[in-house]
Amino acid sequence: MSRLTIVANIKAKADKIDLVKSELLKLINTTRAEEGCVNYNLHQDNDNPAHFLFYENWQSRELWQTHMNNTHLQEYMSATKGAVEEFILNEMTEIED
Repeated sequence: MSRLTIVANIKAKADKIDLVKSELLKLINTTRAEEGCVNYNLHQDNDNPAHFLFYENWQSRELWQTHMNNTHLQEYMSATKGAVEEFILNEMTEIED
């Protein structure tokens, strides 16, 4: 089975950018240590600092699902409740030549 690519777009409310960013940063080291995590990279838009993007690759969808159910994700959701304006997640598969 092909590895799973996740592209997660997070748009913080204008007055909550710093809060959302600090909470997203907390996820990185813990997630990178998880089984199945190939890469987990956070980006911030140069023109719109409220827009964050995670680019992730996982060995399988099952291991990504385990990640999504972990405590640190639940803690992030609690800490940023009401601070995120939009969250769009895409599950993708790389097309190889």
